[in-house]
Amino acid sequence: MPVIAVGGSWAVERFVGPASGFHARAMPGVVDRRVWVHEVDRPALVLGSSQFDAVVDRSRVDAAGVEVVRRRSGGGAVLLTPGEVLWLDVLVPAGDPLWDADVGRSTWWLGDAWVRALAAGAPGEIHVHRGPMIRTPWSALACFAGVGPGEVVVAAAATGGSSAKLVGISQRRTRAGARFQCAIYRRHDPAALPALLALDDVERATLTDVLAVAVASTTITETDLIAALPA
Repeated sequence: MPVIAVGGSWAVERFVGPASGFHARAMPGVVDRRVWVHEVDRPALVLGSSQFDAVVDRSRVDAAGVEVVRRRSGGGAVLLTPGEVLWLDVLVPAGDPLWDADVGRSTWWLGDAWVRALAAGAPGEIHVHRGPMIRTPWSALACFAGVGPGEVVVAAAATGGSSAKLVGISQRRTRAGARFQCAIYRRHDPAALPALLALDDVERATLTDVLAVAVASTTITETDLIAALPA
């Protein structure tokens, strides 16, 4: 059973288990303000809803003991490793003051909450991306190689090059509400995800180099974000 707590107007549930079970969980028929904190107990390669199974190198995945999961929201692949990523789902009911019918704008408030939560521990100047999706040659394959609306990035000046994604957000919407799936790396190995994908040696090395500068990490707890959520 999940551990349930309340943070202001938010109910908080904590789960430990495989990513497959978390992603299979359906949206409630009636949605309230709620945070689901997911702690994976085994490594999982999570594919976006539109990605083909062929992007996975099955021999490498099987040898590494990594679970392959498909989420119902779009975007590229994400590697979830126990202890290395913070994964939160934030649920908002339709009609709530935080609800926005504009999909491109609907995550801005959540990005702002992440910025407040990260203010003291971010690896540099951070901001919420409020423009359209920034696609790169690798973003269809790897989620953190691109930047979407509402996601939090570290400014280029702090990374010494291009900006780096710190918080990834995808969403699922029903008539009852929205489910915003958030991921932030506490520790990130840029070679770990490419090692599991169906790439040749040159492609694998190139994607590793891309992720080395495209992904930022920081130490944060779910308590920090919950405290920063709007009352």
